[in-house]
Amino acid sequence: EQARLLAQSIIDVRERLRFCEICFNLSDEARCQVCQDATRDPSILCVVEEPKDVLAIEKTGSFRGLYHVLLGAIAPRDGIGPELLKIDELLHRVSDGIIQELVIATDADKDGETTAAYLAKLLRDRAGLRITRLASGIPVGSHLEYADQATLSRALEGRRQF
Repeated sequence: EQARLLAQSIIDVRERLRFCEICFNLSDEARCQVCQDATRDPSILCVVEEPKDVLAIEKTGSFRGLYHVLLGAIAPRDGIGPELLKIDELLHRVSDGIIQELVIATDADKDGETTAAYLAKLLRDRAGLRITRLASGIPVGSHLEYADQATLSRALEGRRQF
């Protein structure tokens, strides 16, 4: 009986779950909770690859802007080009002039970096739009001698005044 209830719960979630009509986060309503939150700053938009990335950022409690979920990353070797992502929808959202900062929060892997570079190039000439990228570097609690060259290099490039 418990297995049957679990199976039915999974079916119910699958039938109710959809993508938010604004940001493409997962929701059981037309608009997700973040997009419905009037206390959010509509001038800051954080671009992520997947809905799970929204959850990760939300857990920090440090971001009060809005999100845009691309539903993937550019991966030419896998046949995923920009046309398969929610990039046209992002361009439409940015075109209204409300967004002042676009935070690119794609993964720090090859596909995420490709996607970030593509978005930055596509949007760099938008007047009044500041494009930023999540900082990356040495994780808290780790030791320098265990960091790889790329991570250490990024940490040096992204250093800030103390």
